[in-house]
Amino acid sequence: MRWPRIALYTIFVLCGQTVATLLTRLYFEKGGTSKWVGTLAQVIGFPIILPYYISQRKSLTTPNSSAAAAADVKTKSTSLLLLVCVYVYFGLLAAGNAYLYTVGFEYLPVSTVALISASQLAFNAFFSYFLNSQKFTPFIINSLVLLTISSVLLVANNGSERPPGVSNGKYVLGFICTIFATAAYGLSLASQQLAFRKVLKKQSFKIVVELIIYQSLVASIVTSIGFFSSGDWKHLKRERDIYLLGKVSYVMTLVWTAVAWQVFVFGGVALVFELSALFSNVIGALGLPITPIAAMLVFHDKMSGIKGISMVLAIWGFVSYAYQHYLDDRQLNAETKKASEASEA
Repeated sequence: MRWPRIALYTIFVLCGQTVATLLTRLYFEKGGTSKWVGTLAQVIGFPIILPYYISQRKSLTTPNSSAAAAADVKTKSTSLLLLVCVYVYFGLLAAGNAYLYTVGFEYLPVSTVALISASQLAFNAFFSYFLNSQKFTPFIINSLVLLTISSVLLVANNGSERPPGVSNGKYVLGFICTIFATAAYGLSLASQQLAFRKVLKKQSFKIVVELIIYQSLVASIVTSIGFFSSGDWKHLKRERDIYLLGKVSYVMTLVWTAVAWQVFVFGGVALVFELSALFSNVIGALGLPITPIAAMLVFHDKMSGIKGISMVLAIWGFVSYAYQHYLDDRQLNAETKKASEASEA
């Protein structure tokens, strides 16, 4: 049942990322101006998983398993202060990452954000190498190179485009903020993998859901402080009234943006738990060339052969990485079988 779960989480990441990216850009495209509103929409959607967490709380753990029982003992021994520090750390990273990406979405075209976001592979590989001793096989290196090239190609098609009314200074600011956002995202995924191994030691899906809830809660609190301190809340009614798609569409855009980002975060953290931070990042990178294709339909961007080549390279890179995990699983199963036969003999 492991690979069907991984396939489901992959769908969550790809669909959530694409929809959330387009809706975030749509908010600014049709009259939205508040960076803090755009940031809140990225982190405040966690209540949608609370009913699932409450109703499935017992089934998310496996109390009858001796391994789970041993893990429970380890988890209970983890100090409350350490857990609070872990959740606050991830919450602050999530809030900073969301704000930086929001600046990028406001000042840059969707495809440019996708291009810069390709660097998250390099950042994540760097952090995973030091935090999680990530090994680089030829298939993994091939995957990273192909996925990076697939996103870099996008600049040839959209390098001269920028949203109307954006000055050179704002364009550079958006570029820099997006780079820092990708670095923060790569660090967050690598840190999550480390936390699952060293701190959140109970190997159950309950840990994944709790991490998402608590980090999103911290991020929402921090972002709300910024939102009210900046005074943006005073302009919400006016912004809703002048929104080009209407008042109802304004609310629905923000609501579904929050839902889409939460689906993306849920899938990403689940993939870190199931496999690794680098795999989760590769799946995210696979969706980067998809976003400009979707933007073509939503924002009427022009289609080009470069975008088609970019998508082919992205799929090729993903297959390369997935094949490496298939080889790893096959080797692990073979070693487990040998160990079992040796113990029976």
